[in-house]
Amino acid sequence: MSTKDVKKTTEAQIAVHWQEEDYYYPSSQFTGQANLTDPSIRKRFSLDNFPDYYTEFAELLTWYKYWDEVLDTSDPPCWKWFKGGKLNASFNCIDRHLNKNKNKTAIHFVPELEEERVDHITYQELYVRVNEFAALLRDFAGLKKGDRVTIHMPMSAELPITMLACARLGVIHSVVFGGFSASACADRIIDSNSRVLISMDAYYRSGKLLNHKQNADEAVQISKNEGQIVDKVLVWQRYPGKYSSETPMVENRDFFVNDVIKNYYGERIEPEHMLAEDPLFLMYTSGTTGKPKGCQHSTGGYLAYVAGMSKYIQDIHPEDVYWCMADIGWITGHSFIVYGPLALCASTVIYEGVPTYPDAGRSWRIAQDLDVNIFHTAPTAIRALRKIGPDEPAKYNYHFKHMTTVGEPIEPEVWKWYESVVGKGKATIVDTWWQTETGGFLCSTVPGIEPMKPGSAGPGVPGIHPIIYDDDGNEITQSGIAGNICIQNPWPGGFQTIWGDRDRYVESYYARYCKDPNSKDWRDWPYLAGDAATRSEDGYYRILGRIDDVINVSGHRLGTKEIESAALVVEEIAEAAVVSVAHDIKGTEPDLYVALKPGIESSDEIVQKVSDTICSQIGKIAKPRKIWLVPDMPKTRSGKIMRRVLGSISNSQDVGDVMTLANPEIVETIKNMVQNT
Repeated sequence: MSTKDVKKTTEAQIAVHWQEEDYYYPSSQFTGQANLTDPSIRKRFSLDNFPDYYTEFAELLTWYKYWDEVLDTSDPPCWKWFKGGKLNASFNCIDRHLNKNKNKTAIHFVPELEEERVDHITYQELYVRVNEFAALLRDFAGLKKGDRVTIHMPMSAELPITMLACARLGVIHSVVFGGFSASACADRIIDSNSRVLISMDAYYRSGKLLNHKQNADEAVQISKNEGQIVDKVLVWQRYPGKYSSETPMVENRDFFVNDVIKNYYGERIEPEHMLAEDPLFLMYTSGTTGKPKGCQHSTGGYLAYVAGMSKYIQDIHPEDVYWCMADIGWITGHSFIVYGPLALCASTVIYEGVPTYPDAGRSWRIAQDLDVNIFHTAPTAIRALRKIGPDEPAKYNYHFKHMTTVGEPIEPEVWKWYESVVGKGKATIVDTWWQTETGGFLCSTVPGIEPMKPGSAGPGVPGIHPIIYDDDGNEITQSGIAGNICIQNPWPGGFQTIWGDRDRYVESYYARYCKDPNSKDWRDWPYLAGDAATRSEDGYYRILGRIDDVINVSGHRLGTKEIESAALVVEEIAEAAVVSVAHDIKGTEPDLYVALKPGIESSDEIVQKVSDTICSQIGKIAKPRKIWLVPDMPKTRSGKIMRRVLGSISNSQDVGDVMTLANPEIVETIKNMVQNT
């Protein structure tokens, strides 16, 4: 048999190695109180009834004016949901709850230091604080509908207050994860043309009070060098009335929110009547090229979708205490700490610090003290808690009815520990699959209807209709065979475009499997998620990871090109290649291979320089596991670096046949260097 007759097995197909697991069924106690127990939802949300079934989610909100059209497909693939409808996200998350629930806790803010008291913010207090800050943004910062604001803040009660104040005015917010560097913040300021930066002086991380204000100064300077001027930097204080940063305030540019807001006591701002298709926020995500993509999310479609997902998949009731351990700087925090739970009048928990400070029992003490009954976290956190505190949950008296896992695939063994030890065998689990771009869940079991299966995300959530294509655009129907998972239909939570770059939006997410670029029929525009997946015979999907050059570290997406670009800032470096390495806690982490310019000698100093540059350019989250200085990269005859070979070496796997490379001898050299260290 000739080599051309051998069908190539993709890396994704090789990854399908574990067997299908047994079902776990929700308890009758859970289903008895669940928000969604009607199995006919699947029929109602079939493609035959698309797009009208999504009005069920929209009806969860309060509208100033109902929509004229459920879905406008006139400008594909920039879909417009609930076109002509008018509403306000801040009103839906606060004002409409006041009549019956003004004294209910909206936000439980838990400081990292256990000796500090938990701050319980009622819906009435949230209303007052959001209105006063909205007045400050409008009258002091000069912001109006359509302006963009960059928010670089840690986990704090002031972060959702800031977001909701922006939403009240129709100002588009762009939140940057607090752990990102000044350079990453500046990238987002420049791309969104923000002239106001909102920051905080300091926050706690692993017991240390970190200086956060210095990031604001650096970000503003970098932005200025690129031509984007920031007029005002508004600084919240970790301890109101006290400055906790060594970085001096800049006169006539930097202002303490706690000082200025006194001038707006008692102010009430009428919420801006926003069109459903008006942007609510930008959320930047890593892409396969260096520049982060500003995902533009709408007001009406997004809010309707996260309200629906929060109610029916998260099973949130107004009386629940709900804790999502994500950071608000990621889409999970936007959708399932702020907008989804607050739209449903739930109590949402915001924890400032790391879940293992000061010890592995901290998370369970918080759960016990606040009587948390819905718990939402990532496999990375579950793996870490399992490793350092496997017996801790049993020591505490908390009761979860429902638990979520999100951000990356979870191994069946870790899932089972989560279910039996953290959930004490009584919680229903949803293993959700979705993305920054999608706004809310794509695949998950409906907890009150369908059984759980370790290792599988489940079917598409009601309304989402996945399909798996091979590289040539043929549908894969055989179970256990991996391909590229796509979504056949638009959905309200999906992002509208990439801010300022519609062509990149179309090219990245729709062009590959588009059946007709001139068509205005949504059926011709399947959404490419960029993940590999398989579908089992029962219709459950197993997600296998990225098909592009994005590494998922602890649930955070990092573009390999971003890391490589940062490494190449170091003048001694000629080439850089990033590969992902399996890690038992983080899921994956990056290994960085660098080749030096001719005449440069290898040294530990260069390794440190590269590491420091990546941390300053992107953030510590992107710090490589290991930086290897290699004499040359394995390359094809056309000069392309063979990252697959490097990945195999880092993961101690067989590199396969490398004799077709231009320099096959280098593979053995690198292999000896890496695997004998």
